[in-house]
Amino acid sequence: MNPRTLIIAEAGINHNGDISLAKRLVDEAKKAGADVVKFQTWKTELLVTKDAKQAEYQEKNTGKTESQFDMLKKLELSYDDFIELRAYCDESEIIFLSTPDEEESADFLNEIQSMFKIGSGELNNIPFLKKIARFGKPIILSTGMGTIAEVESAINAILEEGLTLENLTILHATTDYPTSFKDVNLSAMNTMSHTFPGLKVGYSDHTIGIEIPIAAVALGATVIEKHFTVDKLMEGPDHAASILPHELKSLVDAVRNIEMSLGTGWKTPVFSELKNKNIVRKSIVASRKIQKGEFLSMSNLCIRRPGGGLAPAMIYDIIGSGAIKDFSEGEMIIL
Repeated sequence: MNPRTLIIAEAGINHNGDISLAKRLVDEAKKAGADVVKFQTWKTELLVTKDAKQAEYQEKNTGKTESQFDMLKKLELSYDDFIELRAYCDESEIIFLSTPDEEESADFLNEIQSMFKIGSGELNNIPFLKKIARFGKPIILSTGMGTIAEVESAINAILEEGLTLENLTILHATTDYPTSFKDVNLSAMNTMSHTFPGLKVGYSDHTIGIEIPIAAVALGATVIEKHFTVDKLMEGPDHAASILPHELKSLVDAVRNIEMSLGTGWKTPVFSELKNKNIVRKSIVASRKIQKGEFLSMSNLCIRRPGGGLAPAMIYDIIGSGAIKDFSEGEMIIL
């Protein structure tokens, strides 16, 4: 049996700064069957300068030209909110996780969560990666916008702090919201897997729909992360590139089906198909009446269903031998 894929329902900032909406997202993630519901934690003053511009997709999705600082300040939840959310997740029996976007928030989250997800924006932030690695907890690191050399540097920095390879997973991602299919480059996930043997890989998806994360699981992803929302038309930068709760449920169901369908990898009949084996395979039979002692040949033999008799591959071995008895037309040949 293949290992269970960790499915992270990325609530992110789709709570719009409202803890009640954040709790609703927890409820929806749980109902969909996700393993983890993830948020993002920051103090705006420690994250961004006051005159930093929004990303192009943020301006497009929000319809506003305000600064990144002003946008993020409205979406910020307090540490007390996250403590409440962690407790709510515990009650709901779903794993709480939040991505720290600066060091103070990393220290805070270390007190309330058992693993870390680090966003693509921190891939080259080596001091930040080292700090989180020193917590000694499992790390999932997104690699959007990164080169293979940057990924290697990030991995080395984390491992240098004593985190074991077994506790590190790297996610392929394309940092565009939404990501067009032509920019997904899903094969890069396997490139990283081959480049860094023994390292677990996964995929953080920003495409429209659920096809690509499903494909990623078929290719070997051990972690899938997907943004979701309760309303794609809601005000905010990430809603438009997110899926709805029913789509999240479809994604989870599809991933679990893919896990089952991957099987063991051994090419051997499964029990359920054995009942059909003799029905659809064929045997060597007499194409006409054959008298005892008559030489068997292509002119008096043929191959027909059902199976259970001499396999067709044996026909070359029995040609030229004498029939051991009389055979009627259509009768299976025996030796």
